[in-house]
Amino acid sequence: MMLASVQMGLVGGQRAMTPLAAVAIAAARGELPEDNGAPKLLGHPLVAAGALALAVAEMAGDKQKTAPDRIVPIGLAARFVTSAIAGAALAPRRQRNLAALIGGVTAVVASYPGWRLRMAAMKRQGQTPTGFVEDAAVVAGAAAIVRSQQA
Repeated sequence: MMLASVQMGLVGGQRAMTPLAAVAIAAARGELPEDNGAPKLLGHPLVAAGALALAVAEMAGDKQKTAPDRIVPIGLAARFVTSAIAGAALAPRRQRNLAALIGGVTAVVASYPGWRLRMAAMKRQGQTPTGFVEDAAVVAGAAAIVRSQQA
């Protein structure tokens, strides 16, 4: 089913590294569906640790005044790639290419309304508080999506 790929793309539209970290950690723990489309390397503990470190760094960087908007080209490219990998990892192997495309495209599309909502919230609540709320929603969402796919 492709719903998890779409859902992870929604997460990726808000934080580029969280989808990759979520599926890498699940792969390293053996918690992805048995016939998943994840590359074998994704399940290596060093890959999981590295992806988690990048996700944490992204969340910390998001609170900085110099943080770029998520809709800059490099940010959109990162969101597409990491959400494509996550989308494939959450789908059956035979559907991994379509799932990757769905996850990546969903992330890029979701980046825009997420950015607009964050900009509006920042005017009232500031960058750091809105960032923490967004982080919490993204992490909870990614964890729930992965948990729902466990065999």
